[in-house]
Order: sequence, then C-alpha cells, then structure tokens
Amino acid sequence: MIFNRFKYRNWKKNQPENLMEYMFSPCTLGLRIINFIYQKIFRINAEVPFMVHYTSIVSKTITLGKNVAPYFANSGSCYIQGINGVIIGDDTIFAPGVKIISANHVKNDFTKHDKTIGPIVIGKRCWIGANAVILPGVRLGDDVIVGAGSVVTKSFDSNLIIAGCPAKIIKQNSL
Repeated sequence: MIFNRFKYRNWKKNQPENLMEYMFSPCTLGLRIINFIYQKIFRINAEVPFMVHYTSIVSKTITLGKNVAPYFANSGSCYIQGINGVIIGDDTIFAPGVKIISANHVKNDFTKHDKTIGPIVIGKRCWIGANAVILPGVRLGDDVIVGAGSVVTKSFDSNLIIAGCPAKIIKQNSL
C-alpha cells in the first residue's frame, strides 16, 4: 500500500505540467515523428496546416480555436468532413474515433453533397467523447460534454452533458 502511494507520487512528479511540455515529452515524441512522416512524406492529410494523427482524416476547410490542434495529433481514427464547414472553439478536447460530418448527400444524386445546411459549430471548452458522431448543422454551446458513442443530431445550449443515440440532455454541467 505504501509502495503504491510512493509510485503514484513519483509518477505524478514526472508528468508534464502544461501543453507544450506534454507535446514534446518523450512519451509523445515517437507519435509526433510518425505523424510527421505520414503527413509530409506519404502526403496523408498533407493539405492540413497542423499535425494530424496518422490514422485520422481531417478536412483542410475546418476552423480551429486555440489549443485544439494538439488533440488531433494524439487522438487517432478521427474523421472530420468539412464540406459545409466546421468551426471548433478554443480548448476543445477530442477523444479517439470522433466523427464530424458536415454534409449529407443530395437525395436525387448521390454523387453530390447538400450544401444548403450551415456549418457545424462546436463551442469553447467542449469535450467530445470517444466514437461520438456529430451530424450536419449541429451547434454545441460552450462547456458541453458529449458522451462516448453518442450521435448528435440536433443543437444544444451551453453547460450541458449530453449522451445517447440520438443524443439527449443527461444533466446540467455545473462548472
């Protein structure tokens, strides 16, 4: 028991204190090198101006707030389709496997996308759980937590915890 507490204290002491320290720590440096090789040499997600995890596909037409790009470098299997636009607020966190789809196909012609729907807007300080899906036209307010595996089909106000398929309000997010 005492040994476990000692191990935890030492582990906690060695953890990075801020985002920049985390980005360049030895535990993520290898992943960053792999991401760089896939993006710059293999040309996967080459048009995206920030580093993306090598298993993710991200559109170049998305707009990111501050401190969002590092989560795309670490969270694998994300798919961000930005045909109608995707706007992501500051300090938003993405877990692995998040899918953001901003356009549907036209009903009469499946080779074209419906561009009449507005962009997806995700507010500041949101947390999108693993394997969550956000569908066209959705607007999430600030400080919204989306549960893992949720399918978000409609817009939600700020300070909420939402989950389910389709997503519904679970409770108010007390800050």
